[in-house]
Amino acid sequence: METLQDIKQTIIFEAPIQKVWGKVSTSEGIALWFMPNDFEAKVGHEFHVQSPFGPSPCKVLEVDEPNKISFSWDTDGWVVSFLLKDLGEKTEFTLIHSGWKSPDTVLPKANEKSSVIRERMDHGWVAIVNERLRKVVEG
Repeated sequence: METLQDIKQTIIFEAPIQKVWGKVSTSEGIALWFMPNDFEAKVGHEFHVQSPFGPSPCKVLEVDEPNKISFSWDTDGWVVSFLLKDLGEKTEFTLIHSGWKSPDTVLPKANEKSSVIRERMDHGWVAIVNERLRKVVEG
């Protein structure tokens, strides 16, 4: 069965990797650019992200400081990963939102087809990463 492609955003921040890591690996940091949460950078830690649809249950899958964090997001099989690459005074940051089902699978919470949600999320992540996260790490 055909599944939708991962969402992938890559951007270069004018900030050293440890600064970026601090904003994507702590509850306070993530709240500044994404959503309120009780994240901890520990594999197996279960936490919630306070989304517009209510709290989404998440679980930390991988932590490799300062290069990678992955967590499952919500109940539809999504996985969100943050990849960081040290470029000296800059950092290459990649967000990957994977685990999409087939385009016509309806996601119960939003009651919309996967393809519609993916499109919406794709645009959402562009703004979140390019504007909100950039402001937090470069500010």
